[in-house]
Amino acid sequence: MKFHRDYRLRLSETEDGRFKMTISVGDRLPEATLFRFGPDGPEAVQLSMQLKGRKVALFAVPGAFTPTCSQQHIPGFIQNADALRAQGMDEIICVSVNDPFVINAWAAQTGADRAGIMLLGDPSAEFTKAIGMLFSLAEKGLHDRSSRYSMLVEDGVVKILNKEESPGICTITAGGELLAQLSG
Repeated sequence: MKFHRDYRLRLSETEDGRFKMTISVGDRLPEATLFRFGPDGPEAVQLSMQLKGRKVALFAVPGAFTPTCSQQHIPGFIQNADALRAQGMDEIICVSVNDPFVINAWAAQTGADRAGIMLLGDPSAEFTKAIGMLFSLAEKGLHDRSSRYSMLVEDGVVKILNKEESPGICTITAGGELLAQLSG
């Protein structure tokens, strides 16, 4: 399934035959408590407070320290961080289904923290489930992970949404691609 700016509501079937809603352009992101590593250790972050009245580039990766995430996705947003801010981004946020300790180590290892990218963990995948972006690849040892996506969010509402077909690919969700969408 491919998501673009004109993407509308879609339902996807779960393994048990039920259907779940996938977030789409025009939808408000649900309330979510995510986690980051602060000066005193792990701290809760209310996503709605990070989005309220702000223009945010939000992207998600299947997992910290995974090859495509570490070698392509996060570096693309680091390289384009200043240009995204020049396009009016108040914040650049990366979400991953990892705990805040892993997120903190990954931010330091990749330089995302020095680039001013906020990395947030969704350790129980509640936010990821709520927006219909959860997937598992049991044969690869990946359980309850986020699909790879990027979005422009304005005041909590999705304005642009891109989702990769495969978790090992980073093309339409790359930082440069989101920048091109904002510029064009």
